[in-house]
Amino acid sequence: MRRSFVLASMLVMAFLMVGSLQATADMVQIRGSDTEVNLVQRLTEVFMDENPGRYFAVTGGGSGTGIAALINKQIDIANSSRAMSASEIEQARNNGIEPVPFVFAQDGLAVIVNSSNPVQELTIDEIGAIFRGEITNWKDVGGNDQEISLYGRQSNSGTFVYFRANVVKGDYSPQKKMMNGNAQIVEGVLADQAGIGYIGIGYAVDGGEVVPGLTVLKVATDENSPATTPLELENIMQGLYPIVRPLYHYTDGKPEGHVKGYLEFIMTEKGQNIVIQEGFFPITDEYREQNKANF
Repeated sequence: MRRSFVLASMLVMAFLMVGSLQATADMVQIRGSDTEVNLVQRLTEVFMDENPGRYFAVTGGGSGTGIAALINKQIDIANSSRAMSASEIEQARNNGIEPVPFVFAQDGLAVIVNSSNPVQELTIDEIGAIFRGEITNWKDVGGNDQEISLYGRQSNSGTFVYFRANVVKGDYSPQKKMMNGNAQIVEGVLADQAGIGYIGIGYAVDGGEVVPGLTVLKVATDENSPATTPLELENIMQGLYPIVRPLYHYTDGKPEGHVKGYLEFIMTEKGQNIVIQEGFFPITDEYREQNKANF
């Protein structure tokens, strides 16, 4: 199974205890999205290996946590799996912070079920109705006569916000189980034959293969559209899969020093290959040009 958030946190604590790091100014602090934490941990590890004397601490907690930490001048980079809201940007500016976005990867948000479930595909409307609590039995979407169990994130999660706005298009069912992170959703669905959840695509795969015991559903925009899988790169890059989102780093103003060097690195071919190896998808040329304009 993929490295856990606990491992990332332990590594961060190890960095903090290194005697040669006398001041926090020597270390770039990154906090936020649980979806991004393993990917960013890997990116920073490689960057540090290639740039001795550069130190990064990466922790999760959810996109909202990262954004709040940036607004409060506690970190150098906020990880967010959603765009900052207008009210968050206003709050940041009122506190002397100018948020600058950098899209460093794309996520085909995966809808997962237990592999014992015969359902292989759903439409956006069906998924929304399931998570609103309007469809409560799998038999109503071609499955077994079994009550549906819902797994999702808490409200401080960017994935929670994105999925609610773009798929649920309403309020979540009060029956949805609030999980602390993507890994917990995976564990819940693996243990529950009636379970369904939504996670960052990188958590649905391990070593390039779908995690045993899971099915990643094909998703159709509507009843008249073909259902596609987020497991194929061309479906993401050509806009065929309907639940694709950018993954963000936010800085305070134009990046400088180690932060700039790291952001430049993740846009290189090597950086984007790491994105792919971790189960996510590379940025488009459009995102690349937007990033360049923000340096």
